[in-house]
Amino acid sequence: METLSLLYWGFDSLLVTGLFYLAWQALASPDMFKSIVLFISFGLLMALAWVRLNAPDIALAEAAIGAGLTGALLLAAYARLKDPRVDESNSEEAQPIIPHKSIEGDTNDE
Repeated sequence: METLSLLYWGFDSLLVTGLFYLAWQALASPDMFKSIVLFISFGLLMALAWVRLNAPDIALAEAAIGAGLTGALLLAAYARLKDPRVDESNSEEAQPIIPHKSIEGDTNDE
């Protein structure tokens, strides 16, 4: 029984060390793509930590929302930032939206 307790303690300390390392690297990395991948890895490791704390419902939510959905949204935003097809020159030519004449109010042209 003592060996199993020591094994759990070692796994938990490795898990905490990994969480701190991934969190620090995700925040300190100058490369945005690397930060996103580290954030996703942090979310998956955090889900494993919730499982170790006997909270499977929170672990499932962390894996689905924290790592899955948020990670996918961050990767999509990163891809849009790197997309060369986005042309900023069209924004200067945009015309202001003018409301339709019928909703401008009563105009008596008579």
